[in-house]
Amino acid sequence: MPNLFEFVLLPLALAAIVSFLATPLVIKLAKAWGMIDDPAKHVHPKVIHTYPTPRGGGLAIYFGVLISALIFLPLDKHLVGILAGATIIIVMGLADDKYDLNPYLRLLAGFAAAAAPIIAGIGISFISNPSGGIIDLSHPQISLNLLGEARNIWVLSDSFALIWIVLMMNMLNMGAKGVDGQLTGVVVIAALTIAALSLGFSADIAQWPVIILAVITAGAYLGFLPWHIYPQKIMPSYGGATLAGYLLAVLSILSTTKVGTLMVVLGVPLIDTGYTIIRRVAAGKSPVWGDRGHLHHRLLDIGWGKPKVAVFYWLITFILGILALNLKTASKLYTMVGIAALLGGLTLWLTYRSKSSK
Repeated sequence: MPNLFEFVLLPLALAAIVSFLATPLVIKLAKAWGMIDDPAKHVHPKVIHTYPTPRGGGLAIYFGVLISALIFLPLDKHLVGILAGATIIIVMGLADDKYDLNPYLRLLAGFAAAAAPIIAGIGISFISNPSGGIIDLSHPQISLNLLGEARNIWVLSDSFALIWIVLMMNMLNMGAKGVDGQLTGVVVIAALTIAALSLGFSADIAQWPVIILAVITAGAYLGFLPWHIYPQKIMPSYGGATLAGYLLAVLSILSTTKVGTLMVVLGVPLIDTGYTIIRRVAAGKSPVWGDRGHLHHRLLDIGWGKPKVAVFYWLITFILGILALNLKTASKLYTMVGIAALLGGLTLWLTYRSKSSK
């Protein structure tokens, strides 16, 4: 068993401290660089804050992850790939905070970021089959000679990992950063769930870096939380939300490929975003352009305050995290179906209640 202080508490605390202390500096930089989201100028249905708020919070979180990872983790090719992808995300995030980039350009950059850890050798070689056994993704393979070094491209494995990471990045960005504190609390709980899952396999030394990276992720977002909780002093914005999805997706791959576990933990924002995309496409609209149709918008429309909405998401994520740690593969699938049904019914009821109260 790894030492809990050395492998859990110390990296979590350092990441939290760095993120917390970096945030005021990022706020000053955001103001100096003109990265302020002013609702009087940025008029959009999805905008729900009422006062000018600095963007760029993802940069403070990135510093927490970067510094702690370099101190507590070996600088091998996997870590280099993970940090390279995170850097691409933050650079793109800052550019978006400044210039409001086209969503399709951000999506393209997201694929580039997701490719970094895959090129470094992180991939999904198999997934559990809900009906029993596993689905092997290690074949077919293509052998190439790149810069004098032989490399095998696992077509299905690498493709699945790429899609999974990009999907999580965009799902978190679209469905989990609605109100003050919502995203940060959800990410802390999800990352700690992955850490707890990996602790169950701590007899395997290969899981120790996963535990450390998971608690570093939790710590970085925990340190940012006091600045993001209502009333928020700074937004995590695209960079902070997408970095969360990226890190959680990579961690779910590294933690013995527990993709299903992460899907259950983040079931509410994932399914809510899925419904939102379907609704937009059905209405003939672009799936990536924001609107006021997410679950957190529905809850606000019936009179809930932002703190109550955030706590609701935290509580549901915590409950699903406990469930995810105790469910088998088939049960995870049934749980996702149940969440989808309940969330669909809740959305319809909230929509009806909102309209009937007007």
